[in-house]
Amino acid sequence: MKKTIKVRGITIGEGAPKICVPMVGKTLTELLDEAKRLKTIDLDIVEWRADFFQQVDDIQKVKDALKQIRAILSDTPIIFTFRSAKEGGEKEISPGYYMELNKAIIETGHADIIDVELFNEESLVKSLIQSAHLNNVFVIISNHDFEKTPPKEEIVARLRRAQELGGNLPKIAVMPTCQEDVLTLLHATNTMYTQYADRPIITISMGSIGVISRLAGGTFGSALTFGSAGKESAPGQIAVSELRKTLNLLTY
Repeated sequence: MKKTIKVRGITIGEGAPKICVPMVGKTLTELLDEAKRLKTIDLDIVEWRADFFQQVDDIQKVKDALKQIRAILSDTPIIFTFRSAKEGGEKEISPGYYMELNKAIIETGHADIIDVELFNEESLVKSLIQSAHLNNVFVIISNHDFEKTPPKEEIVARLRRAQELGGNLPKIAVMPTCQEDVLTLLHATNTMYTQYADRPIITISMGSIGVISRLAGGTFGSALTFGSAGKESAPGQIAVSELRKTLNLLTY
């Protein structure tokens, strides 16, 4: 039986895919306005994409911002993510600072989940997973390819590696160049889910061609989907209200 992830009343890996909405404010004022707006929206989880934050190079400012976001979104699960430029993020930082930033956030107790990129040094990934689990924080181990969709076997291999490392939520997002690429992603999702996964997984085919994966990915085994409530954090995200309507039409 596959494990589920339970966080602040939300069970990931059970029933319909959960809806996550990114926060992409550049300033503290923008972030707090976003948080207040998201509090009124029918979502399940919020992801703070801290790479958009202009003061992300100041750990204390990041911690202070997260504390204020948490005060507004008191009952909502929060994912903390610094997405590196090489994986589609807004900024590049050193591996040392990436480690320091994520460990500091883990220790605040204000983030429920952190996102750690798979293609970091293995020692860094393992260290962050250990630190997170010691502080009762879940970990997404993620990989993003904004150029292409790898072969099915490679997608499955990356998800399996994320699971082997100890990530609570293996995740992959890929860019399709044709409809067949979307089928490749969905086939890989189904293979991982039915043959290898012992925990929830997250898979996404990005862009306009891949929108179906955001709507029906749960049918193939993906436990989380990303919608927008304003500015997208990745190509292909659709409005939360439309996403919820579609998920409600599907049977899980």
